[in-house]
Amino acid sequence: MRDRETPALSPRRIAFKGGPANPLRRDALRVGAGLVAGMALPGLAAAPLIERPIPKSGESLPAVGLGTWQSFDVAGDAAATAAAREVLRLFAAGGGRLVDSSPMYGSAESLVGDLGTELGVQGRLFHATKVWTGGREAGIAQMEASLRRMRVPRMDLMQVHNLVDVHTHLRTLREWKRLGRVRYIGITHYHSGAYADLERLMRSEELDFVQFNYSLAEPDADRRLLPLAAERRLAVIVNRPFAEGALFDRVRGKPLPELARAIGCDSWAQVFLKWILGQPAVTCVIPATRNPKHMIDNLGAAVGPLPDAALRRQIAAHLEKI
Repeated sequence: MRDRETPALSPRRIAFKGGPANPLRRDALRVGAGLVAGMALPGLAAAPLIERPIPKSGESLPAVGLGTWQSFDVAGDAAATAAAREVLRLFAAGGGRLVDSSPMYGSAESLVGDLGTELGVQGRLFHATKVWTGGREAGIAQMEASLRRMRVPRMDLMQVHNLVDVHTHLRTLREWKRLGRVRYIGITHYHSGAYADLERLMRSEELDFVQFNYSLAEPDADRRLLPLAAERRLAVIVNRPFAEGALFDRVRGKPLPELARAIGCDSWAQVFLKWILGQPAVTCVIPATRNPKHMIDNLGAAVGPLPDAALRRQIAAHLEKI
């Protein structure tokens, strides 16, 4: 069954998202490509990553996490596995914590667990995955399998993926949370057509997290979901921060504006991520990559100043003119 997390991607988009094909992301990385082979990240270590609290507990998470959609579904490919290993090493060494996956993502859960164990970083990570099936017993079996694949005794965050059989799974998850099998529970979706359902559940259910798409290309969550998340004290994970590469296509060949320099951005990726993080209701954004340079660049968005509301409007207005 084809993965429905996002529309089908062309080979160009797939290479761009996980590999070295994107020229925009090769330029002006703050800490330099030479650090990829090193054991430290001086450019990031000079300042701590921005952290945001989980409202229901006060526990803090670094504001940039790691998604695994497509990028960690390597199907045994040795080169892809090596690249993913380096990405996870850099992510943990740079202070990143939240890694988001799903049984929908092929081998991604298993790769996170295998590489995290091999690298000795399991204890530093905040493991998040999802349940994506119908029925109580099938959901329990799938969640048990996710625990085994990600090699954790309990899951930090278990989410109902794309609201599939959401009420059934939330009943199970409330019990699992009571028993200490999961620490936090949440719901997810990836497009604005589900916003009405998300809003209804955010109002009616006792949740810790909600995950949805939000970006300069898809800003609709600003209208109702983000204010509601703040009101309901829900942590927000943002997916599709680059709108599946559409934002990079839009700025291809365009120089960074001076307003990007004002917030310490050295790449368009950092502009896009910092624009998201300038929304205070966002807890963590989860760009997915299998490219170590991109991983360093993404983490750089969680260092230094963020745009205030006025600068966010200026960034959006500038992009509209391109």
